[in-house]
Amino acid sequence: QVQLVESGGGLVQAGGSLRLSCAASGDIFSIYTMGWYRQAPGKQRELVATITTGGRINYADSVKGRFTISRDGAKNTVYLQMTSLKPEDAAVYYCNVGLGSERDLNNYCGQGTQVTVSS
Repeated sequence: QVQLVESGGGLVQAGGSLRLSCAASGDIFSIYTMGWYRQAPGKQRELVATITTGGRINYADSVKGRFTISRDGAKNTVYLQMTSLKPEDAAVYYCNVGLGSERDLNNYCGQGTQVTVSS
């Protein structure tokens, strides 16, 4: 089993910052990618940012230049530094871990952490 513990969500004013953390534990012998997705009410879950063990990073266009993803391999933890937050960034943010390889990936998601942005 894989356990993902997310933290750092909360309420922030527009223009503010938050930092999300996600620590993975359990059967995580072959982490290939870690990242964040989000889902706002009435919308589909969407990718926010991912980072591979090789350091390849992918951002959604909507967060480029504002969000920064990073990881601590020794701690199996991924972070998402969010700055210049906008009301449209409000959503439940889900940590995602992909085990295996790029061609054979088993994905696991956390329970989610709420991010609320007031205008």
